[in-house]
Amino acid sequence: MLIRKMPPLALSSRFRQSITPDALRSYLAEFISTFFFVFAVVGSSMASKKLTPEAEVDPSGLVTVAIANTFALSSAVYIAAGASGGHVNPAVTFGMAVGGHISVPTALFYWLSQMLASVFASLVLRVMTVSQRVPTYAIAEEMTGFGASMLEGLFTFVLVYTVYACSDPRRGPLVAIGPLVIGLTAGAGVLAAGPFSGGSMNPACAFGSAVIAGKLKNQAVYWVGPLIGAGVAGLVYDNVVFPPEVPADSIRGVSDGVGV
Repeated sequence: MLIRKMPPLALSSRFRQSITPDALRSYLAEFISTFFFVFAVVGSSMASKKLTPEAEVDPSGLVTVAIANTFALSSAVYIAAGASGGHVNPAVTFGMAVGGHISVPTALFYWLSQMLASVFASLVLRVMTVSQRVPTYAIAEEMTGFGASMLEGLFTFVLVYTVYACSDPRRGPLVAIGPLVIGLTAGAGVLAAGPFSGGSMNPACAFGSAVIAGKLKNQAVYWVGPLIGAGVAGLVYDNVVFPPEVPADSIRGVSDGVGV
């Protein structure tokens, strides 16, 4: 799961690159990994509510969903990394596009794959569990839509920044644990933001469950904030903290004698 800058090409050339056999395989990889992730995350929420009727106010329900996010995202990123980079998230794709690591046409195809996978995963859960409704992300009563969007954007910034760091080839062998670190970051975000905004950090996951549940209210919260956060993360990592000109042996920006 390594990220590299794309060479400048005409839009027509980039579109042709987006429909090659390798590109089509990457879209399928995104569909499969996103399907698995959404199925596990939404399914864990449904399972928690079945076992604990008051799961929405029970801390154990939050922990259950956070653990599911951690394991599912780590696995989904790992299985798709070799084919598509393991985005599993429209916000990550947007952040990579802003940083110039993926072309706009390819990013749009990634989005399509991720959205379809999320809707399909939620639909399968709805069909398989007839007696249960598909849960959706919701904003706490004490939160405004703007505040919830900012919170989602903040944690998405952290997530996408982590994705950049974990896939930076200058980190050498450390990239091997990238999927696990990304999953842990998502789990931490769910624990912190879950009670207030749902802790989605993934527009596709929020969209798919909302479509099948028929509750599209506040969807802008789970798109505007995360996309802004992801875009800022891509710009900050590539252009401010770790610009390409920085030598590999000084990637941390500190002397070798300083520990982390």
